Amino acid sequence: MKIMKTIEKIPGGLMLVPLFLGALIHTFAPTSGEYFGSFTNGLMTGTVPILAVWFFCMGAGINIKATGTVLRKSGTLVLTKIAVAWGIALIASQFMPENGIQTGFFAGFSVLALISAMDMTNGGLYASIMQQYGSKEEAGAFVLMSLESGPLVTMLILGSTGLAAFHPQAFVGAVLPFLIGFILGNLDGDLRVFFSKATHTMIPFFGFALGNSIDLGVIAKTGLAGILLGVLVIFVTGIPLMLADKYLGGGNGTAGLAASSTAGAAVANPMIIAEMKPEFLPVAQSATALVAACVIVTAILVPILTAYWSQYMKKKNGGEQVTEESKAIA
Repeated sequence: MKIMKTIEKIPGGLMLVPLFLGALIHTFAPTSGEYFGSFTNGLMTGTVPILAVWFFCMGAGINIKATGTVLRKSGTLVLTKIAVAWGIALIASQFMPENGIQTGFFAGFSVLALISAMDMTNGGLYASIMQQYGSKEEAGAFVLMSLESGPLVTMLILGSTGLAAFHPQAFVGAVLPFLIGFILGNLDGDLRVFFSKATHTMIPFFGFALGNSIDLGVIAKTGLAGILLGVLVIFVTGIPLMLADKYLGGGNGTAGLAASSTAGAAVANPMIIAEMKPEFLPVAQSATALVAACVIVTAILVPILTAYWSQYMKKKNGGEQVTEESKAIA
């Protein structure tokens, strides 16, 4: 059976298929973990420890010796993405109720859902797109996108906009596994290779554990709202990213558009934030469902839009993508 290949054909499938299976179990047999106990219960409810290992391995896989060009492009895209999410949080907090929108077409929308959907780029999707439509430097820009992974950026945005107050040790605790992995991976190349292999492997495990905290009834309620949020993510983050790529990163906007997706790992952020700040629990489930929809929508639309934009820029520039690096070589 070609189970793996089938899953990989689904946008974000390695994360979303296990998540959906976990959600099925939680919806129709919510006490399964307690019934079986032991390791089975740990696998079904261990979102935080599984993610902690994933963050550690993610940090270990980042090479500090990346070229200046790659770091510049990475930094431009990452900082722009975070800045846009921060701005949206600031604006949305002025109009949205504290517990999110409860009724109507936009039911489930909350500041937590908006931030989680917009502050993390799907690095794997970005790298694969840019390997086809960009330069090696642009494809390698995903190295710093790993810094967006996890709840730290979401916590920083919520804290800096006054929407939540986190104790200093909470910030340290959120980033410490990542930093330890980063240090070890750069002290020893063999450790970097060893731990980075687990990054991909861990994804279905935290997807399954996360799914076991979701009621499918909540996902059904998102309906078209989830699709709309996915489109908004591309539009709201894509335009600033394209401008930043063109005027700060030396590109033609293609890399910026390719970075306008929602990362699969972002699905975990609402529940993690809610565990640290219980006041977000009322909106955490709906936010998780909306972010999951964003992962799928952006994974489908971003490659298509990027391909069209890349072709347009090639025609505009006489069949060649003109970047700052190509000009320098010429």
